[in-house]
Amino acid sequence: MTEEAGQGGGAVAGAIDTAIAEATRHPLLAVLGERVRSLRAQRGLTRKAVALAADVSERHLANLEYGTGNASILVLQQVAQALHCSLAELVGDITTSSPEWLLIRELLEHRSEADLRRARIALGELLGSGRGDSARHRRIALIGLRGAGKSTLGPMLAQDLDVPFIELSREIEKLAGCSVREIHDLYGTNAYRRYERRALEETVQIHSEVVIATPGGIVSDPATFNELLAHCTTVWLRAAPEEHMGRVVAQGDTRPIAASKEAMEDLHRILDGRAAFYSKADLTVDTSGQTLAQSFDVLRGAVRAAIAAAG
Repeated sequence: MTEEAGQGGGAVAGAIDTAIAEATRHPLLAVLGERVRSLRAQRGLTRKAVALAADVSERHLANLEYGTGNASILVLQQVAQALHCSLAELVGDITTSSPEWLLIRELLEHRSEADLRRARIALGELLGSGRGDSARHRRIALIGLRGAGKSTLGPMLAQDLDVPFIELSREIEKLAGCSVREIHDLYGTNAYRRYERRALEETVQIHSEVVIATPGGIVSDPATFNELLAHCTTVWLRAAPEEHMGRVVAQGDTRPIAASKEAMEDLHRILDGRAAFYSKADLTVDTSGQTLAQSFDVLRGAVRAAIAAAG
């Protein structure tokens, strides 16, 4: 047999093995794999980063995500810790934990997104989350992935409205006494989320009128995102993934490309994982294919209209 034939035979055998694995994978493992992928995307983590944090091989994690690997309970616990969630959240649903949860879930099941949003707001007001904050319409928070234009459009909007501009990442660094990267490297993601929540709370307490540029991953923590929605009028600055990447590179940061050959694929996954959360914003401004002036005109008009409507 020639070397080419041997290689071709190996490729065919590999394809057959893959097809068999896909056809025979257990439905529970498939659902679990999808859950792991979804949580990883929401948190903006690469497979390599999760594998490293969980102390498992990248191949093992890939098999788990594709539903072809039957991971032990200990491995699942490690993966859950790497994703900063409970094992119950990874493999199941917290709403099965008590009769009250079950009754509430039954009331909410099969409701539309609009109904669920109204229920969330009403529940927040009932429990005192601050949704009734009278200054909410005068605090403007820009959300979205890095490269959306938050740090560029934010100061322009603040100047137009004659209010302060706050870059929340800088406030986080002031609280921690080190850079965002150092917080992650030295203390981990959980510590960063605590600083992020505290920085937001202090900003809201200090400023009744402000424009805030938020970190792209602020939607990854439900408690912090609830705080943001309750106390600020939120604007999702949306753009195509290619434009996000191009803007970051144009700023002189080539790390997204250098860090991974699959940088664009990772970016698509992160955006897909977070889009449902970003869409909870009060306003959406799409900056794709727009000049800076055009994007600002749309943003300014949308924000001023929202402020006027709120009275």
